[in-house]
Amino acid sequence: MSVWIAIGATVVGCYLVKLLGLSVPAGALERPLVRRMAALLPVALLAALTAQQTFGGEDGALVLDARAAGLGAAAIALVLRAPFLVVVAVAVLVTAGARALG
Repeated sequence: MSVWIAIGATVVGCYLVKLLGLSVPAGALERPLVRRMAALLPVALLAALTAQQTFGGEDGALVLDARAAGLGAAAIALVLRAPFLVVVAVAVLVTAGARALG
């Protein structure tokens, strides 16, 4: 039964967050600082999630494995201005190659 309580609490919490976002005055959203933060926040969150998934191990230990090699290859492809699908393909191939080699 506690799972359903958690699901219900999550539903109510998500609804309240959505309602809070809709109740913000439009004038507050038009400020330059708010616009800049709204543009940069998703990029920062995605970068943090990528770093945590790539380098995070158990108990907060730093792990360098095939995922790190794939991320490095993707970064190099981005610096070389490769298209997005090429960046993803390079990361996949390098990660798979590193895992196959050991």
